[in-house]
Amino acid sequence: MQTIDGLNLAQATGAAPGRTYEVITYGCQMNVHDSERIEGVLESAGYTQAPAGEQADVVVFNTCAVRENADNRLYGNLGHLAPVKEKHPGMMIAVGGCMAQKDKELVVKKAPWVDVVFGTHNLGHLPLLLERARVERESQVEILEALEVFPSSLPAVRGSAYQGWVSISVGCNNTCTFCIVPSLRGKEVDRRPGEILAEIQMLVEQGVQEVTLLGQNVNTYGVQFRDRQAFAKLLRACGDIDGLERVRFTSPHPKDFTDDVIWAMAETPNVMPSLHMPLQSGSDKVLKEMHRPYRRERFLDILSKVRKAMPEAAVTTDIIVGFPGETDEDFEATMEVAREARFSAAFTFQYSKRPGTPAAEREDQVPPEVVSERYERLAELISDIAWEENKKQVGKTVEVMFAEGEGRKDDATERVSGRARDNRLVHVALNGGERPRPGDIGEVEITYAAPHHLIADGGIKNLRRTPGGDAWAERQESPKRPVTLGIPTRK
Repeated sequence: MQTIDGLNLAQATGAAPGRTYEVITYGCQMNVHDSERIEGVLESAGYTQAPAGEQADVVVFNTCAVRENADNRLYGNLGHLAPVKEKHPGMMIAVGGCMAQKDKELVVKKAPWVDVVFGTHNLGHLPLLLERARVERESQVEILEALEVFPSSLPAVRGSAYQGWVSISVGCNNTCTFCIVPSLRGKEVDRRPGEILAEIQMLVEQGVQEVTLLGQNVNTYGVQFRDRQAFAKLLRACGDIDGLERVRFTSPHPKDFTDDVIWAMAETPNVMPSLHMPLQSGSDKVLKEMHRPYRRERFLDILSKVRKAMPEAAVTTDIIVGFPGETDEDFEATMEVAREARFSAAFTFQYSKRPGTPAAEREDQVPPEVVSERYERLAELISDIAWEENKKQVGKTVEVMFAEGEGRKDDATERVSGRARDNRLVHVALNGGERPRPGDIGEVEITYAAPHHLIADGGIKNLRRTPGGDAWAERQESPKRPVTLGIPTRK
């Protein structure tokens, strides 16, 4: 049982039994994974998830601080909750995550009705902080500046029965001038390979058949124990786990992307041919000013090697538009790289200032109207290229792992949805055939391509009922949410 100040979680929160919670998550996959840990800690302390449509006794915001609108979104939602809290005596509000780590006491100054503020390094303290706030009737703010307990040692409520996030490291050693994450998540801390593989094995035994390895920079994994090939070795070791169907990872950094990782991907059957690698800019000048120590030719060379080793690979990316000092020529260089790279999708962002970052202090900020115009042009180009790349899939037979949800409906055609091995979204017509459960796997022939999805109107061939589908079905029969115990982790 996880302990805090000598108390186990249930002892720390005598008021928890019968109380309900809701966790609202903003941001990246790391935040989603953290929210699973927050829910696990709360459930272990006696809280239960609030039924849909009912007001929770405790509302937890797990926040993001990467984009400026994250601030506005959080404080706007906190404002909406103030009158709700007045009508529900005993209701409590907690704010955690990157925004909490950044703003600290400012959260309760702006929203004094918030009961608890906790940071990225002390997720496990939430139940105790809630109890202190309840007993003392005073807001509790606890922000640790360094990691105390690796999140993977905490219990978790997994959001999916057949997919799981597995953190291999937290923190980042880079100094990108636009990014606030290193100051909020700290320096990189790596888990030992055996602990990671033990967690994956445990998840597979519970029905999980796809894992995504998480880290701020996954391909520097091993820096703490001085093994430059640790990430490639980890990918290959995942290939030896029986029942593990699919392995993905996010996010790598181009400066650290090595050939051994490419070959590990290509030679390990359950490592998927999909790669998300942030470009950020196609201009060498802007990359230098961002402190991104690679150049466009290096980035394109990596993609060339990836596609030579895995011709079927789909590559996605992140791009920032309007970084301070970006000229028309710099932006055109980004457009040129996008044309050459042939991304299957891209997350494009308009640059926004983040307090405490060097880029925010620059005087050569690009006018908002210029940023917006460039953003629209880039988004249109990315969409056109993605559509062209998707059209190449028409006529191919692909393996789909089906997901939860109703699926797309067109002209009364009943469809289910899932992801191909390259992570493209596929909507599949049932055509009166057996309905797959989420987690089941089948083969389909692609009949139509749109910019952001594929369609298979010929139905499902070779449908395989999987342990992941069994695990999903078991969840539907039991109202109690399963709590997965954490894996003990050495710092």
